[in-house]
Amino acid sequence: MRSNLIKYPQFLRNFKRYQSTSVNLLKDDKETHQKEKNKRKLPDGPNLNHFLVNNLNSKKIFSKPKENVPYVKDVDFGSNRKVFFDVYGCQMNVNDTEIVWSILKSNNFVKTDVLEEADVVLIMTCSIRDSAEERIWGRLDYLRGIRNKRIKIGNRDMKVGILGCMAERLKEKVLEKDKTVDIIAGPDSYKDLPRMLALTENNQTAVNVLLSLEETYADITPVRLNEDSVTAFVSIMRGCDNMCTYCIVPFTRGRERSRPVKSILNEVKYLSDRGVKEITLLGQNVNSYRDVSNASEIFIPNTTPTHLAKGFKTVYKSKIGGLRFADLLERVSSVNPELRIRFTSPHPKDFPDEVLHMIREKSNICKNLHLPAQSGNTNVLERMRRGYTREIYLELVEHIREILPDVALSSDFICGFCGETDEEFDDTLSLIERVRYNNAYLFPYSMREKTTAHRRYEDNVPEKIKLNRLQKMVSLYRNIAETLNRQKVGELQLILIEGHSKRSKNQFQGRNDSNVKVIIPAGEIPVGDSNYLTDIKPGDYIVVQINDSSSQTLKGIPLYHTTLQDFHLKYKYVYPKCHDDYIKWHGGYLN
Repeated sequence: MRSNLIKYPQFLRNFKRYQSTSVNLLKDDKETHQKEKNKRKLPDGPNLNHFLVNNLNSKKIFSKPKENVPYVKDVDFGSNRKVFFDVYGCQMNVNDTEIVWSILKSNNFVKTDVLEEADVVLIMTCSIRDSAEERIWGRLDYLRGIRNKRIKIGNRDMKVGILGCMAERLKEKVLEKDKTVDIIAGPDSYKDLPRMLALTENNQTAVNVLLSLEETYADITPVRLNEDSVTAFVSIMRGCDNMCTYCIVPFTRGRERSRPVKSILNEVKYLSDRGVKEITLLGQNVNSYRDVSNASEIFIPNTTPTHLAKGFKTVYKSKIGGLRFADLLERVSSVNPELRIRFTSPHPKDFPDEVLHMIREKSNICKNLHLPAQSGNTNVLERMRRGYTREIYLELVEHIREILPDVALSSDFICGFCGETDEEFDDTLSLIERVRYNNAYLFPYSMREKTTAHRRYEDNVPEKIKLNRLQKMVSLYRNIAETLNRQKVGELQLILIEGHSKRSKNQFQGRNDSNVKVIIPAGEIPVGDSNYLTDIKPGDYIVVQINDSSSQTLKGIPLYHTTLQDFHLKYKYVYPKCHDDYIKWHGGYLN
C-alpha cells in the first residue's frame, strides 16, 4: 500500500502531461485545417519566382535609393584649393592617385604640379620594403621645412596627407613621430578625403584607415595624371588572400574583392575612345579575378570551382562561381582589337589552361607573363608559404612555353629571407639561369611588422650577405637579359610609340610585345606599303628592324606605320582555336 501511494502522484503528473499534449495536438489540427480551407479559397497568384524575374528584367533588383544627407548638401569642400600629388611605389599607387584626383576634382580641388603653390600635399605611400618607408620619412622632413617657411612669411598653411599602405600600417607611429601630417587615409577611405580635408581647415587631424570587404571604387572614373599618355592602368581587383609569410599586402590592402566586369569594360572603352592604345589591368593578385556581382548569378549560380595551375595549392578553400580572369581577358580584348592588353601582378597558381589559351588566341593580349618565383629553393618557398615547389614552378614554365612558344617571362626574387642558407640561395641562381627571364625585379628581404614571418621567424641573414646575394642575382640576370636581347638583332618587331626618349627629342621610345623598351630615331616613314610619308608620333604602331641591344633596351630602324592586327596577320603565326580543352572551356562557360 505504501508503494502505491508513492507511485500515485507520478501517475497524476503523467496524466496531466498527456492532457496538455492532447489539447495542443487538437489545436494544431484545427489551425492546419483552417489554413487549408483558406488556401482553397485563394486564386492562383504570383509566386517568388514571378517577382525575381520581373525585377531582374527591369534591372532594379537591389537598387539603393540615393541617400539624402542634408547637412553636407551644397558644401564646397575644395574651394579651389590646390593639391599636389607625390606618388611612390607600384602601378597600383599610380591608379589609386588617379582615383583620388577624380574624387577631389569633383569637389572643386585644383591640381598643381608646383609643390610651393600647393595648399594640400598628398603623399601616396608604399610599405612593401623598409627603404620605401624611409623615403617617406625623409620627404616629410622636407615638407616640414617648406611649411614652416610659409607660416613665417604669413602665407596660408599647407596641409599634408599620408595615403595608402603606409597610412594603414603605421598610423599611430605617423601621428606620434611627425606633427607635420594632418590627414592619414588608408587605401579604402579615399571617398572620405573631401570631408577629411575640410576638417583640417579647423586644424584638426583626420584619420580613416578602415579596411573594407567591398570597396573597389567601381563607381569612380579615374582622372589620369597624364592625360596625354597613350598607356593607362585599369584596376580590376583589390587586396590579396594568399597570405605569403613575408608580405604586408593582406594587412594594408585587405581581402580580395573584384570590381564588376561591366564597370571595367566601361572604363576600358572610355580610355580607348580617347586615344589610349595600351591598357594594363591591375591587381595585387590580378589573375585571381572573380566577379560575383552579377545579380542573375545570385539566383542561377555558377558552381564551377576556381581552377589553379597543376600542382599549386592555396591557404584558402577553392572559391566557387563568378566570372573569372579568362572571361575578363576575352571581354576586355574584344573592346578594340587595336588596344594592347597587359596585366600585373599575377600569382603563378592562377595560370590555368583557360587563361593561357585565351592569351594565345587574342593577338592584342601581350605574350609577356610575369611569374613571381620569389625563391628557387623548395624549403624557402615553404617558409614563404608560396603554395608550390621548385619542381612545380618549372613544370608551369615548360607548360606555358608549350602553349606560348614566343612568350617573354619576367619574375620577382627575394634574397636573404629568414634562414636562407648559401645552398638555398644557389638554387635561386640556378632557377634564374634555367628559366632565363627577359626581365626581373630583385630585392633583399625586408621584414615587415604584422606579417607571419615577423611573428614566426627570425630575420637572421646579415645585411651584408643580403646585399652580396643581391649583386649576384643582378649580375646573372643582366648577363642573361643581354644575351636574350642580342638574339633579337635583325628581327622585325612591332612597337607602340609612347613618347620622346628621355635622352633626346630626336628619338622616340616605345615598347614591344615583350615589354622591352625600344629606341628609334624620329622622322617621317611610310604608311603601310604606300609611298605616303608621315611623322612618327605617340600612339603609333611602328614596324621596326632591331639593329642594336643592351641588357635593358633595344634600338631599331623604323620601317613603316601599321596597325596591330595587320602586323600579326602579316608576320605572326596565328594559333589555331581547335585545342580540345579550350573549346570545352569556351563553349561550356562563356556561352
